[in-house]
Amino acid sequence: MNTNELWQAVLGELELSLSKVNFTTWFRNTFIVGFDAGQVTIGVPNMFTKAWLEKKYHKEIYQCLQTHTDNGIKTICYKVEARAGNPQVIPDRVDTVVVTAVPVETPQQPVRASYQPESTPAPASSQNFGEFSLNTKYTFNSFIVGKQNELAHAAAQAVVAQPGGVYNPLFIYGGVGLGKTHLLQAVGNEIVRKNPQAKVLYVTSERFTNDFITAVRSGQAKDFKNRYRTVDVLLIDDIQFITGKEGTQEEFFHTFNQLHQTNKQIVISSDRPPKAILGLENRLISRLEQGMLADVGSPDFETRVAILDTKCREKSFPLGHDVLHHVATLVQSNVRELEGALNKIIAFHQFKNMVPTIDSVRPILSSFQPASSRKNITPRQLIQIVAAYFDLQIDDLLGKSREKRLAFPRQITMYLMREEMKSSYPSIGLEIGGRDHTTAMHAYEKICGIVSDDEKLQHDIELIKQRLYAL
Repeated sequence: MNTNELWQAVLGELELSLSKVNFTTWFRNTFIVGFDAGQVTIGVPNMFTKAWLEKKYHKEIYQCLQTHTDNGIKTICYKVEARAGNPQVIPDRVDTVVVTAVPVETPQQPVRASYQPESTPAPASSQNFGEFSLNTKYTFNSFIVGKQNELAHAAAQAVVAQPGGVYNPLFIYGGVGLGKTHLLQAVGNEIVRKNPQAKVLYVTSERFTNDFITAVRSGQAKDFKNRYRTVDVLLIDDIQFITGKEGTQEEFFHTFNQLHQTNKQIVISSDRPPKAILGLENRLISRLEQGMLADVGSPDFETRVAILDTKCREKSFPLGHDVLHHVATLVQSNVRELEGALNKIIAFHQFKNMVPTIDSVRPILSSFQPASSRKNITPRQLIQIVAAYFDLQIDDLLGKSREKRLAFPRQITMYLMREEMKSSYPSIGLEIGGRDHTTAMHAYEKICGIVSDDEKLQHDIELIKQRLYAL
């Protein structure tokens, strides 16, 4: 077996265990550069892919290579290198890193933001669109990376490295206040910083709709098209709000096509994945799904502490570790609530001219107690309640059977874990019998798509939630 046949066998095995999106995203244009003396060198198209394979898929690659080779593999190298006929290579300072063959599991820590201000302010070209200009405070440096948003963050950086490339469009989705707008504008700010001549346009879907209506009424459709279809990067926030607006969807469809066909970058955010946006035309759904989908979930404890620490440094108001941990334990929903809680703490203690302590902070955050108590429900408790409600055994609910009497309650469980607990799809899949995250995504989208028209399902979900929060 030559190296090409070996790698094709490895890819075939990996494809069975990965979702189509992940397999295409991370293994496209990869190949074996060399195999000698127990060392395999894998060629990758860019530094971003190299880093992701080292971090996320090294163990799987190693195991697959061992399965298909007789000789013991000691090390695997990942090298940025172009295969003949493949121009999509983005070089960087270091192009090869040797990784030991035996993977070592290490706990993931949140990546701390740099506290240094941007050395280069956003150039004037970022103001080309007046009120559509980017907010320069939204940068990658000020974005805290945790387990729940690392894929979206990495994909956003890949877009900056290769605008209009393989991640086009980039579709970022998640709940309120989890950093979608921050990532969108960070992409725009970084592209403008690297290329001051780039035409970057950030708008909300509401602004896009209003501009379209104004253009139609005033007979300035040509000006509207010139504004939106001649940009290098289009960033649209909260795309879910164009549902029910047929004219806006029609115009967005043609704008999308024009930009995509000319390799202009499109980045879009929403509070849900494309298929779960009721009222969105199928042709738009298919286009939004043809690029990269990345979700952001609620920050875990370590990430919340890192966010609070960063905000304290920005505001020059330090808090002790015990106070930071107390706030991070109490406020769990999203980043906006965290910042709101911190602002209340700062305002109170500056007015009183006193040093914050847990005792002084506790009454200030009393309004966050009810929300916190809801988040203390564990996945296991939710699974038990759903199983009891439908009179099922837990092992059957989590098992492999696809019988409708089991499959539908299982989908409701995954829906509630996402909706009520803000769990990420990978964590949901892990809790529900070790399933792939795409299964959890499908379950959530299915329930979202039918719950508004199914009164019995609404009733079932409401009764389950009552039992859940009565614990």
